[in-house]
Amino acid sequence: MILHFTNARLIDPEALTDGPGSLTVQDGVISAQDDDAPAGATVVDCGGRYLAPGIVDWGVKIGEPGERHKESMRSAALSALAGGVTTIVARPDTLPPIDTPESLEFVTRRAAEQPVRIRHQAALTRGREGREMVELGFLQDAGAVAFTDGVRVVESTKLLARCMTYARGLGALIVGHPQDAGLSRGAAATGGKFASLYGIPAVSPLAERMGLERDLALVEATGVRWHADQITTAAALPVLDRARAAGLDVTAGTSIHHLTLNEFDVGDYRTFFRLTPPLRSEDDRLALVEAVADGTIDVIGSFHTPQDEEVKRLPFEVAAPGAVGLETLLPAAMRLFHQGGVSLPRLWRAMSLNPADRLGLPGGRLAVGAPADLVLFDPHAPFVLDRFTLRSKSKNTPFDGARMEGRVLGTWVGGRQVYGRGGADAAEVRAEVGA
Repeated sequence: MILHFTNARLIDPEALTDGPGSLTVQDGVISAQDDDAPAGATVVDCGGRYLAPGIVDWGVKIGEPGERHKESMRSAALSALAGGVTTIVARPDTLPPIDTPESLEFVTRRAAEQPVRIRHQAALTRGREGREMVELGFLQDAGAVAFTDGVRVVESTKLLARCMTYARGLGALIVGHPQDAGLSRGAAATGGKFASLYGIPAVSPLAERMGLERDLALVEATGVRWHADQITTAAALPVLDRARAAGLDVTAGTSIHHLTLNEFDVGDYRTFFRLTPPLRSEDDRLALVEAVADGTIDVIGSFHTPQDEEVKRLPFEVAAPGAVGLETLLPAAMRLFHQGGVSLPRLWRAMSLNPADRLGLPGGRLAVGAPADLVLFDPHAPFVLDRFTLRSKSKNTPFDGARMEGRVLGTWVGGRQVYGRGGADAAEVRAEVGA
């Protein structure tokens, strides 16, 4: 099949350009950027809407195995496609964790059945317990794109140094969660006047800087490739700058929730705003937005964490942390665009190109020869979010009832339309992936 997208505004995160253009897709890859449709091509008139590389969402929790009632591969795929996400990079914090080649093989087989690309990270230590290193080489050979224990910080510096040394020899990427575990354990808010007033157990923002300093000292000693999953405080940004100035192979990400929400949003104790790390001050949020705009923060992810009603309908400090985000990542990111903080090409560099490059994936770009993983969207389309319309099995979104802008009109994976009018609608996708 040959597709020709015409009358589009192309968002090119490599060139950091945003302008009118056309795109031709053949055999699942981008074959040309020109105005002339090849003979026999199916023409897709974009109507002046924006066409960009599909989002590569790094850090998604899927409940298979063990928590399928919260999120299955199928429901995660449906949410992703409706949100313009064409590649999910899944976390290993399943039940049991993905810490053996056999468990990785299982989720890889399930992922291959879905209409969205799904790649998996593996745990860094067995059971994510921080006591014994996993078989890094075997897991890398089985397809693991990175290694992480997620929000469970490896407290043993000796063990973490050993993991980094071994990963360095393999050229493997380690993903760290910069937090001092002792300070942050049991915290549900950021320390300060607001948390004290509301009586919520809190952690100082210093915990992030301390955790980051420790991990970067080990990165310097071992030379490993390393990525910080969520930088959420202004105090951590100069530490990153120093590491890069020293030549360390370091990148950093943050969550869309920390870029668009702040600590005051938890004022009514609504547990949809209970996140890990907790929401920060407005000064921290603004510093993060600036860091995305200038490239200090490389990656923006949804950190999609589905939780059911039973673990959210609890007092704020004991409710399970996390929020769904696959379907709301794009409209939430449009807040940054409409506020003038970050351009669309810079947003797509952080949401698509940079995660793909860091993980060695071929997507995230509009270059000739790149996979035709694309999203067509209208950044100005307004709507009020109703959490019960989300395709995720879990509905724990902090944006419930919020006025938002930015709708996905179509999603293509490998040149095949899997979401939107004229392509596979939701019912067809459900039939494809099974019950």
